[in-house]
Amino acid sequence: MRALKAIVLIVLCAAVILPFVGIISTSLADRAQVTASGGFVLLPTNVSLDSYRTIFAGGVVSRALMVSLGVTIVGTAVSLAVSTLFAYALSRQGSFGQKPMLMLLLLSLLFSPGLIPSYLVVKELGLLDSYWALILPTALSAFNVIVLRAFFMGIPAELIDSARIDGAGHLMVFARIVLPLSKAVLAVIGLFYAVGYWNSFFNALIYLNDTAKWPLQLVLRTYVVNNTEIAATDLGSGSENLPPQASIQMAILVVTIVPILIVYPFLQRHFAKGVLTGAVKG
Repeated sequence: MRALKAIVLIVLCAAVILPFVGIISTSLADRAQVTASGGFVLLPTNVSLDSYRTIFAGGVVSRALMVSLGVTIVGTAVSLAVSTLFAYALSRQGSFGQKPMLMLLLLSLLFSPGLIPSYLVVKELGLLDSYWALILPTALSAFNVIVLRAFFMGIPAELIDSARIDGAGHLMVFARIVLPLSKAVLAVIGLFYAVGYWNSFFNALIYLNDTAKWPLQLVLRTYVVNNTEIAATDLGSGSENLPPQASIQMAILVVTIVPILIVYPFLQRHFAKGVLTGAVKG
């Protein structure tokens, strides 16, 4: 029985790992091996970085990478600021408009405004073809606010009461007591927001007409998912002798995956701590 479980586990791990190995290998293989293998290389014999040099030559991929990094960093900061302030206000009993706002927040989990109303709001705000169209429509997640609110409600009331007795206001209590105790849950929620901004392409597809403002995921969708031919002018390369299309596509795919893989290990340790701390009542 143990042997059967081990075999099943090995097969499942291989099914998950091999595609990633193939993607990285194809992006690193030279032209001859990619052509000979039909566009998918499992183990490269001659490693070549031509695909990465090509996509980072200053063309659409380089520009889209900077757009995605900027949107992810700014968007995550904005979302964390708005969500933490909103969640803290909802966690304080007797705060102004607490129950109506909490009801609206819960209703937003059940009902979506729809695509056309959302587009019309963005248009009326003058955000079309703006980077803010990639941030503001998704700046607040009701689920993340509820998680933060539950965490803030779990902070011992005695700490907050003692600070209020010493003359601290709500903002002072929030900045000096609540936030330092919330590093774990903020790291978790921040990662949720960051992954959401990094992987988002639909808002760009709907709200952006200028291809120069495309984020990396929309470039990935265009050249990899839709298999659109990549020209030298798109990549900022002066040479028409480009690496194979398969190698360039896999290199773009690797670039979209690596940043999250780099960030995740540094925040992984906060996941369990954030969840468990939120369940402890003072």
